[in-house]
Amino acid sequence: MLDSKKNILLAMAGAAVLMASSPALAQDPAAPAPATATTAAPVDTAAPTPAPAAEAAPAEEAPAASHGSITPISMFMEATLVVKVVMIGLLLASVFSWTLLLIKLFEFGGLNRKTDQFLEAFRGTRTIADMRRVATSDEFDGNPLADMAAAATEEIELSRQAGLSVTGDHRDSALNRAQAAVAAVQSGLAKRLSGGQQFLASVGSTGPFVGLFGTVYGIMNSFIGIVESNTTNLAAVAPGIAEALLATGIGLFAAIPSVVFYNYFNTRIAAYGTRSDGFAAELLNAISRQLDKGA
Repeated sequence: MLDSKKNILLAMAGAAVLMASSPALAQDPAAPAPATATTAAPVDTAAPTPAPAAEAAPAEEAPAASHGSITPISMFMEATLVVKVVMIGLLLASVFSWTLLLIKLFEFGGLNRKTDQFLEAFRGTRTIADMRRVATSDEFDGNPLADMAAAATEEIELSRQAGLSVTGDHRDSALNRAQAAVAAVQSGLAKRLSGGQQFLASVGSTGPFVGLFGTVYGIMNSFIGIVESNTTNLAAVAPGIAEALLATGIGLFAAIPSVVFYNYFNTRIAAYGTRSDGFAAELLNAISRQLDKGA
């Protein structure tokens, strides 16, 4: 009986202990909750980390943008002193060539116009005195054909003033002297019309080689830069090579128009020379005719 009571008391005590410990056990599953909250907080703070990666992307594209900004002016400014001197010299030569083109175009235009007017007036004369008056007039001053007519008629006039019979015994000698005077004027005509041709020929023949010299010098400096920088990256030396090649481009830009202008004006000079030869024959025939008439 006593043992049964003791067992009942022990059972009741154990139940009481279990009931007392049950609130703590109920709280145990919730215990990790603060830890979960604490661990979630770093996840929220680490979320913005991809933003710097997005900002770094434009930095990688910056070199490509810098290469796209290369222009002829920037290449000239970045070139070495020798290459700059070559470029400036070729550009000045090109400017002079185009200026010479305009000058000679106006010169030949005015020359042909005055020549046409002179020939019209000359062919209307009837005596050697009339020829001389037209040839020495201020209207045709400086015209090559007028100078030829003035020289021939002046020689006839000087022969008359010397007392020679230009319509008789001394006709042939006077005509020969007139022909020599015309030839003397013609000999200076080619030199007068070919002014500037030597410059055009020089630029046309040497321009590409001067530009090539600048290119060789610039590329040489680019390869020296490769050795000093110890890199084979083409992007590091491409601007220097482009600057060097620009010198050759400017050389061709100066030389090609100069060659074209030289050939063009050579054709114009030859055409006017043929015209002056024809007028020389016409002038001497007219003088000979007037001498035969006794004028």
